[in-house]
Amino acid sequence: QVQLVESGGGLVQAGGSLRLSCAASGSIRSINAMAWYRQAPGKQRELVAVCTSGGSTTYVDSVKGRFTISRDNAKNTVYLQMNSLKAEDTAVYYCNADLTFYMGSYHRSGDYWGQGTQVTVSS
Repeated sequence: QVQLVESGGGLVQAGGSLRLSCAASGSIRSINAMAWYRQAPGKQRELVAVCTSGGSTTYVDSVKGRFTISRDNAKNTVYLQMNSLKAEDTAVYYCNADLTFYMGSYHRSGDYWGQGTQVTVSS
């Protein structure tokens, strides 16, 4: 059906940068919004950034000016460029896509998640 595969996480020192990628594959008809969420230990999952199909972006206040979300619609891929990383950015980062996919002669809409990628920022 549909898969979202993330890459790019890792360990970085405070002040450093990382770039996350998330590629959607399968019988995709169209993708609406693509987003990044994160979940730190003992905390609820929070929305970090959203990019609509038209390219509009929204960020949580804590990452504004440091993170940039972008997408390549031809590749069904969304990116998250993270600069000036802080220890409080440490979390598992999840990709999310609101998309429509083919099922035979029909199509269905759904909300899909990646498996998550760990980002650890050492202070």
